[in-house]
Amino acid sequence: MRTLPKRLKKGDTVGVISPSSPPDQENLKKALPFLEELGLNVKLGKSVYEEKGYLAGTDKERLADLHAMFRDPEIAGIFCAGGGYGAARYADQIDYAMIKENPKVFWGYSDITFLHTALGEYAEMVTFHGSMLASDVGKPEFHERSRRMFGQLFEPFELHYTEEVSPLETIVSGVAQGQLVGGNLSLIRSAIGTKFDLDVKGKILLIEDIDEEPAEVDEILNHLRMARKFDEAAGIVIGDFKNAEPNKRKPSFSLEQVLADYFSGLKIPIVKGFKIGHCEPHFSVPLGALARLDGDAKTLTILPGVQ
Repeated sequence: MRTLPKRLKKGDTVGVISPSSPPDQENLKKALPFLEELGLNVKLGKSVYEEKGYLAGTDKERLADLHAMFRDPEIAGIFCAGGGYGAARYADQIDYAMIKENPKVFWGYSDITFLHTALGEYAEMVTFHGSMLASDVGKPEFHERSRRMFGQLFEPFELHYTEEVSPLETIVSGVAQGQLVGGNLSLIRSAIGTKFDLDVKGKILLIEDIDEEPAEVDEILNHLRMARKFDEAAGIVIGDFKNAEPNKRKPSFSLEQVLADYFSGLKIPIVKGFKIGHCEPHFSVPLGALARLDGDAKTLTILPGVQ
């Protein structure tokens, strides 16, 4: 069992960092009042303003921000401004023992998937796959349902995903229970063969991605297949695959054909259509929390991610 971070309370101070690429400053500026509306005080990390090529400062600077926020006893939670690329570059330098002693709400997705996997494995804590500030909250299309998902940080409650949220399709029926793990498909693949290789044995695997056309999704899924990830998982939750349209390679299979090719013959419950990923609304979920996927009823139930 992973450690549940303490719930947030009104009046708490939370940190904002950029673990990967530089955030859009205008969108971030528009997003910060949302945290204040939640009753939170905000402390910005130095990486939020740094820019070094496609990175939000050097690896050393971004790592220092991450460490500082976990070490600071006045910081109750940490929100990522955005994703992009770069979190994996310093994952092997993180002080996991220190973070394990100071578990806190840690919230983000996309490139942050690498940190979710690392913190789950080596700090043994639940983290949150949720909307990011500059990438989502600060944009006009930020959905009311996405907004409400932050409530799970203040009061422990079970999450119930049904077709009231979005249409779902069962690829393989059945029921599975286990920790919910995963996130961005490309980042899961990038960790294979490293010490941060995602452990999916007996767990429910969540996958989502953006800007990967069907042939590229095919390539990644084949890599996971040959790495035996699908043989080890208890169930698979297929989230949003934004812009998964043929571009460079025409003619092409559709995304639906690719998913069916890899998943329809498996003997574990697999359901697709979840609004989890680069989408609005974004259904935010605690990674490492216990979940139940019911392919017959087309539901996903997740236990609370905070205590």
